[in-house]
Amino acid sequence: MTGFALIGDIGGTHARFALTDLVAGQPQILNAQTFSDAGFESLGAAARHYLDASGTRLRRAALAVASPIEGDTITLTNRGWSFRRSELQRQLGLDDLQIINDFAAIAWAAPYLAADARLAIHGTPATPPVGPITLIGAGTGLGVALLTGAASSGWHVVPTEGGHAAFAPADAEERMLAAWLNARYGRVSNERALSGNGLSCIDAALRGVAPVPAPGGQTGARSASDVTAAALAGEPDARRALQRFCRIYGAVAGDAALLHGANTVLIAGGVVLHFLDFFRASGFMDAFTAKGRRLDYMQRIAVQVITHPNPGLLGAAVAARYAPARGATGGTHHEHPTPRST
Repeated sequence: MTGFALIGDIGGTHARFALTDLVAGQPQILNAQTFSDAGFESLGAAARHYLDASGTRLRRAALAVASPIEGDTITLTNRGWSFRRSELQRQLGLDDLQIINDFAAIAWAAPYLAADARLAIHGTPATPPVGPITLIGAGTGLGVALLTGAASSGWHVVPTEGGHAAFAPADAEERMLAAWLNARYGRVSNERALSGNGLSCIDAALRGVAPVPAPGGQTGARSASDVTAAALAGEPDARRALQRFCRIYGAVAGDAALLHGANTVLIAGGVVLHFLDFFRASGFMDAFTAKGRRLDYMQRIAVQVITHPNPGLLGAAVAARYAPARGATGGTHHEHPTPRST
């Protein structure tokens, strides 16, 4: 198929694939499908399965993966998949393959998100995101990226590993949680608390479950989905855990905004899409703005949740369209595009 490219959004739990056209206008997501990572031995096998099932023959692809993008060998942070970019390109029969960070992809998508794909937590709902923009999202892990620039001059994407910055407890309960996470994992990063597994750990710690050093299974822990369901059903222990999760989320998102000098914070749905009403009524914004002498600045920042069903795929579609031409080997990786909003 000429004029089309394979796009993908590969996380620690799910692999999402689709096709996109390469013509001008709003990037399209066509024939999207989601697979469980557990059903495949590798990223290449999952991508090959999608292409074989759709009966397409493509020459270009842009895949967003939950991993730092360095060199030819890529290893996913929260999934036991590792691959060589050059070998994956050969395996899929591509002339050109882009591998981009998953949160860089969401940053690429940000200028293309319609007002109805952004839910305002603080600020005016219809206001387009104004840069600099901090993007943050808890899912299987915790992703962070920065988007600078403007629609008039072009956008610049900076992927980061901000999810692995150190967790900073804000009160006695969080100091207890940090000690619990330290006993389980050693060093405590923000991702240890702000992720699906992090919510499970917060719930276990607050219920007094003793930590089991990783990588062993955590005895007595509930899954994030079980904690969320219990909280929404009114169970006090689960509500306490989910409320603490939201406060930590607010504090970490606020720290990221300070570091980035942000005017807008976009929260990628992931975990919070399962409890949006609870999230909006939680202590998220109180913790977000509680930055001492910078309170006034924090209160001016627009905070929105991305409700688009596939922002990673949308960002991969933007990347496939706006990346510069490269040689057939795909040896040059372009991580900082300047796509124009349409």
